[in-house]
Amino acid sequence: MVAFDDLEALVPPPTAPIAADGDWTMVEQTLGVRLPTDFQALVRRYGHGQFADITLLTPFSAGAEDLFNLVYRARAQLDLYRDHRDAWPEDFPYSLYPEPQGLLEWANTGNGDGLYWLTLGEPDSWPVVIWNIREGSRRYEIGAVELLFAYLSGQREVDLLGPPPSNPWFDPFRKRVQVSFALAGGAQAYADRLRMLRDVLASTADRGSWDGGHGLRQDHFKAVDRDWLVTYENAYGHHIRVAFPPEDDAEVRRVVIRAALAMGCTVLDTSGPVPG
Repeated sequence: MVAFDDLEALVPPPTAPIAADGDWTMVEQTLGVRLPTDFQALVRRYGHGQFADITLLTPFSAGAEDLFNLVYRARAQLDLYRDHRDAWPEDFPYSLYPEPQGLLEWANTGNGDGLYWLTLGEPDSWPVVIWNIREGSRRYEIGAVELLFAYLSGQREVDLLGPPPSNPWFDPFRKRVQVSFALAGGAQAYADRLRMLRDVLASTADRGSWDGGHGLRQDHFKAVDRDWLVTYENAYGHHIRVAFPPEDDAEVRRVVIRAALAMGCTVLDTSGPVPG
């Protein structure tokens, strides 16, 4: 399928996808519906993880990852929204799975946006609905893979998701903890300090940024070889935050202290580790 080939070329899949395959027949029997073939191919190639801020659900994650398990979320959906829908039915533009022609979630974002199928007609022709209970919904007459490619490539505006990253990525799920390093000092400009930090952690890859104006920023990047997710910011205090595999704790502290010295900064305090 052309859209899937295009997506793989734009965002290379991981070499070892997480929670990527299992008994699809059992999944469909449990749900009582067939799932689109493009989605099954998507899960097999990418598994559990994130396209930028879009977390792909998989029916094969387990344990603590149940929050990202497609079957678990589908079966919990009505209970999750029942009280809200009873009080504010106007916030619910569609029925919810397992109701007839209900929304069935296949991905979500950190901003509370759900990416759903509208289970209307044959599964391979299900349209995608993006719904945020605070901001409404948008319907797209395309499937999951085509929507991901159109959005991440910038070929199609997807209102509720905001602008796509200039260099889209997929990060496989990994259990991480997070440590925050509070900093003081640094005579260099913010951009120079950020460059010095990335030099110490090289090689790195962009993971987005936020500009609050008045010189306030957050910059996110990945230390690729170490598989650390890093934020440098002066917007909510002056911090380096690192999310990393728990076994890397000692190395993270050693490397970040070295980076802070290179930046002309002093580490005042650390907090964590906390689940990342």
